[in-house]
Amino acid sequence: MSAPNRQYDPVAVEPLHPDEVARMRDEALAAIAAARDLDELKQVKVAHTGDRSPLALANREIGALPPQARKEAGQRVGGARKEVARALEARQQELEAERDERVLVEEAVDVTLPWDRAPKGARHPLTTIQERIGDVFVAMGWEIAEGPEAEAEWLNFDALNIGPDHPARTMQDTFFVESEESGLVLRTHTSPVQARTMLSRRPPIYVICPGRTFRTDELDATHTPVFSQVEGLAVDEGLTMAHLKGTLDHFASSMFGDGISTRLRPSYFPFTEPSAEMDLQCFVCRGASVGDPERPCRTCGSEGWIEWGGCGMVNPRVLVACGVDPERYTGFAFGMGLERTLMFRHGIEDMHDMVEGDVRFTTAFGMEI
Repeated sequence: MSAPNRQYDPVAVEPLHPDEVARMRDEALAAIAAARDLDELKQVKVAHTGDRSPLALANREIGALPPQARKEAGQRVGGARKEVARALEARQQELEAERDERVLVEEAVDVTLPWDRAPKGARHPLTTIQERIGDVFVAMGWEIAEGPEAEAEWLNFDALNIGPDHPARTMQDTFFVESEESGLVLRTHTSPVQARTMLSRRPPIYVICPGRTFRTDELDATHTPVFSQVEGLAVDEGLTMAHLKGTLDHFASSMFGDGISTRLRPSYFPFTEPSAEMDLQCFVCRGASVGDPERPCRTCGSEGWIEWGGCGMVNPRVLVACGVDPERYTGFAFGMGLERTLMFRHGIEDMHDMVEGDVRFTTAFGMEI
């Protein structure tokens, strides 16, 4: 059996060579000094003091040395590891101090500011736009008419030529206050106010009817079961579609600025004949996106037009039901959603913003009167 190798020199083991240990120590110290924040320092710590770090691997080589050679190698590697640990602790304290100073500056609160000031109030934009529309029509000589939100079924449907078999009269589309036989509904549009006006007054009649309406829609980005409308009714001698078009053009320019283009597209409503949908030229692309795949428009879907509301000449049956002589008088009517108008005017994309009551949404519109 051979004797132990007492002449074994640990210098011959490459990881334990003094120059190699010094190199690994210097690399670790340089990486610690270069760490810019605590996250980088954490990565450096793992790389130079973890189980797979160069100094840790070198420390494992000591166990393979003869007993008389281990002390010197252990002192050499242990000293290097202690220097690295001290440098890590010092750099950790420096970076923590820098972080705390930065937080104090970035999150500083001026406690000397007045604490008893009342915040600025704001009115809901649906209220302000309803009043703005009222001002537009009052300036034209029209009046504002109002009616109850819980309405008689006859005024909400029958008087407006909406027959008993019309699908809108079912509980799937209409909120009945009690049962379908109760004859009392939450109005599905503000048109009953028009019927009430014709029943209580004699022509000429020029009124707008703003207010809340109710339908059994699910709340999503573009629909809500409680929404606002503004409807207009004009009944006089000699009124034509030309008067309707001129009125709506003035209304559109008042809401969206001069130069806005409109069009009437044939449609159908039980209470008007003829009937039309009113479209606005897209105020984002001005129609330039039509047929141009390289310039798509999300607002109008690259169609160039946006539907705003419905309109038409009052159906003679509605005039008769409300006691107006259709041989002498004609009329026109229109209806636009206030939420839709507000979304167009201010680029609002989600109906939730209008109904959830977040004061941050309301305050952006201020106290316009």
